[in-house]
Amino acid sequence: MKNKAYLNCLPRDEAQSMWRKSLSERGYFDRLPVESLPVTAALGRVTASTVYAKQSVPHYNGSAMDGIAVYAPDTFGAQETAPKKLTLLPPSSPFTPGGCYVVDTGDAMPAGTNAVIMIEDVHIAGGMAEIIAAAAPWQHVRIIGEDIVTGELVIPEHHVIAPVDIAALLATGLERLDVVKKPKVAVIPTGDELVATREELQPGSILDVNSHMLAAAVTEWGGEPIRKPIVKDNREAIEQALLESLAESDMVIINAGTSAGREDYTAHVLGAIGEVLVHGIAIKPGKPVVLAICQGKPVIGLPGYPVSAMLTAELFVRDILLARQKLPSQEPPQVEVTLAKAVTSTLGMEEYIRVSIGDVQGKRIAAPLSRGAGMISSLTKAQGVIRVDGGSTGLPAGFSMPVTLLRKHKPARTILSVGSHDLALELLGLHLRRQLKNVALSCANVGSMGGIMAIRNKEAHIAGIHLLDEHSGRYNVPFVKKYLPDLKGCLVHLAMREQGLIVSPGNPKGIRELRDLVRPEVTYINRQRGSGTRMLLDYELGKAGITPAAIAGYDKEVGTHMAVAASVAAGTADAGLGVRAAAQALALDFVPIAHEQYDLLLNFAPDDDCLQAIIVSLRSEDFRREVEHLGGYDLRNAGKIISVDG
Repeated sequence: MKNKAYLNCLPRDEAQSMWRKSLSERGYFDRLPVESLPVTAALGRVTASTVYAKQSVPHYNGSAMDGIAVYAPDTFGAQETAPKKLTLLPPSSPFTPGGCYVVDTGDAMPAGTNAVIMIEDVHIAGGMAEIIAAAAPWQHVRIIGEDIVTGELVIPEHHVIAPVDIAALLATGLERLDVVKKPKVAVIPTGDELVATREELQPGSILDVNSHMLAAAVTEWGGEPIRKPIVKDNREAIEQALLESLAESDMVIINAGTSAGREDYTAHVLGAIGEVLVHGIAIKPGKPVVLAICQGKPVIGLPGYPVSAMLTAELFVRDILLARQKLPSQEPPQVEVTLAKAVTSTLGMEEYIRVSIGDVQGKRIAAPLSRGAGMISSLTKAQGVIRVDGGSTGLPAGFSMPVTLLRKHKPARTILSVGSHDLALELLGLHLRRQLKNVALSCANVGSMGGIMAIRNKEAHIAGIHLLDEHSGRYNVPFVKKYLPDLKGCLVHLAMREQGLIVSPGNPKGIRELRDLVRPEVTYINRQRGSGTRMLLDYELGKAGITPAAIAGYDKEVGTHMAVAASVAAGTADAGLGVRAAAQALALDFVPIAHEQYDLLLNFAPDDDCLQAIIVSLRSEDFRREVEHLGGYDLRNAGKIISVDG
């Protein structure tokens, strides 16, 4: 039954509608707990009911100017040619006809007066005030209730308290306020592999980061998170944790155990305690979502991978929490972008892809980031999310479409690097931020040829390339001349770097040269087609007379040098071609194969401050020292402009 439910995935919009409707029918959005707070502590909270003034504003007749307070009829007939004199009365003395009082702005009007004449229109001498113009009744006087009258509506129900509202509430005599209580949301992390601290980490264990991420999201959406201890993959333990959470919270999030594996109990537990509305939604990532109602409260099972967990929380938790508080739905801003590279998608699945965004020569470009559901780096690097409709198998490069912005991002100051991966680019981004505080470097790793095409199509600011021309033996220049004959930017040297075979510590399989890769017990991890490293490998294999098909794992691809190193470190491959720095970063052994030239194609106007900052960074001693410390780099010519005319 569980597998059947999981296979019958609902469209996302249908699942959202069913979820919201079922909760509404059970009165979930009507039974709003209320709490009383001091007005000064109510910023950002939602009023539980309409708020009425306890006192008028102002609550007395007051002078609106510095001047003299008068009885208006006493001033009638005053003119420049026939001034009138009024007697200055002591502040505490009773009013007498023909008298006046000196007042400052905000002073209460003395009894018997009903107008103020500005001090600049009065001549005071010898205990008399001479005026040359009559005063109209109530001129320059703030009368009682001029702004707000006792009993008048100050703030409506279900209104989010802003700083100016606090002033209005206090002015009208209110010291406490009834607000909608923040919904309590229990977050239950589950899984035998989860550990709570770094000290507990071992091979096969995973640090619980999702519960912290989800609790922070609940806080951002106005809720009060209750993060529960890790629960192992045990049905009875999960059921007990759920029952305890239902007793103390308004919503429960169970993280992981939502798929159809033998230790995935979430859907079974929710079905036993309440009603499972949906198990499986046609989205990617995030397909195995469980939406249920238990004891009249929403309970949602989110997938275990971080990207999936965050996306599905944004789709199915955020709006429910906001509606529970009578807060308006959050509609993140969207802008139109052009895709820097093609994206494929599964037919029938609505896919969400995180992207980097930048303006390149007047075009707003989106470069897709790594798409794995476990790629937590894509959460921190993304500036936006694009949605691929379930009826599409993908989108071509150059396609124009809307992107939903994240973190109030400003795309114009993001420098897009689309090309070959190198660890030095991350350091370059840090140095740029030291010079230009509002600039960020975002990298999309698509290989050297992909970078050249991005520059040609005006879809990137930077492209890292390391392409060896087999005929001339030169790096990069022949390819730039061929594919970018009208290059408006420039080619700048970054480093000479060492490429070699990354192998396990101690090199247990004795891999000494490329020919060892054809041994049957050796498995290989490759870089993607179009990458300079892949082209270098094929060039060296050709020189050695080795057929790629003879290498086990040649067709298994990853997108970065660090991914190659990580595969070797994890034991999923015995070797992979990459830079020495990647091997050194993960304490792996390294078998040198070749030295290569790594350059940057820069697509900026000559007077662009970003271009100047990049050149300055490349030529700085600090940058050179930091990159060379990574291992396998020579930056003695970093920042040198390379001529492509010769």
